[in-house]
Amino acid sequence: MEKAGATMHAAVLHSAGDLRYETVPTPAPREDEALVAISANGLCGSDVHFYESGRLGPFVVDRPYIPGHEAVGVIVRSSASRSASASVAVGARVAIEPGIPCRRCSYCLRGLYNLCAEVRFLSAPPENGTFAEYAAVPADFCHPVPDVLSDEEAALVEPVCVGLHACNRADIRPGAPFAIVGAGPIGLVTMLVAFACGAGPAIVLDVVGSRLQKAVELGAAHGVDAADSESAAREVVDATNGEGVPFVFDTSGSSAACALAPRLAARAGVVTIVGWPEASRFPFPIELVIERELDVRGINRYRNTFPAALELMRSRRVDVRPLISHRFAFERVLDAFEFASKNRIETIKVIVAETPKTTPSGEADAHRNE
Repeated sequence: MEKAGATMHAAVLHSAGDLRYETVPTPAPREDEALVAISANGLCGSDVHFYESGRLGPFVVDRPYIPGHEAVGVIVRSSASRSASASVAVGARVAIEPGIPCRRCSYCLRGLYNLCAEVRFLSAPPENGTFAEYAAVPADFCHPVPDVLSDEEAALVEPVCVGLHACNRADIRPGAPFAIVGAGPIGLVTMLVAFACGAGPAIVLDVVGSRLQKAVELGAAHGVDAADSESAAREVVDATNGEGVPFVFDTSGSSAACALAPRLAARAGVVTIVGWPEASRFPFPIELVIERELDVRGINRYRNTFPAALELMRSRRVDVRPLISHRFAFERVLDAFEFASKNRIETIKVIVAETPKTTPSGEADAHRNE
């Protein structure tokens, strides 16, 4: 196994549109941390948003930092205590859970560690992330990866965790119809997790035809064009005998789509907001929430989900392989960001890997995964 040197290569975002492939110091693991040699990263929509705009919600790129948080790799050095070292020994292949809480506050002690006010989330500026050769991570936030999963599959456990937490928050039930607003990667994994929970049939809404087609390929009963919210709402209601669905997930990141979600819900239904809308305040049909006695629930990433998500993936109850649309070598990480930014419609999930399944020249690594 290659030993980490004093420096490493990393993608460093300096400001909007200014991403550089640089040589930076290799992080040194602190007490109870492991140094992970990163083998694959998923390119998240939030990474692309920071690249394009230099900010997302309250997070602003005001100094250079390393993006990336959907990562898998191999432990090459560990400072973990004996109690934590059994599953994270040197040589172990692990998926990285990127939200690191304080472990001391009342929320952490109650198991709600994703709500910790002091949480450090890898890749949320200014916190460095995983688009680098190495990352230092608390050992107990390194999760062993089953042998059956490839590196590129394991890199997608983080978005699967988002979908799993969304289904947990919604308390979705077997046999329950549901709707997904937004057929991007998070919408699609939320649908797959809901299927694994026994829910269905699924209605998926989006404004991009190719994404609706992908949703149907993955098992959705209906793909609905959401460009016209009035006709979209009617189509969902008509498909459910005039009732709407008991569970609605908004994964769109669009304020207009988020406002549509309650209109799709049946009486006493649950609307779970997963995506982060581009506007912090916008018109929302509160009259429907009251009239229909809807529960509106938000999710903040995930908690206590990585082992369960990895098991869903190991058993193929959730198969993420069809979501991987493009691959790039790590040396071409700048191209990966640029490609994802300019080709949103045809991109589902981009993987950036140390050893991608492409030609050594990299000529094929932007090709669609057929």
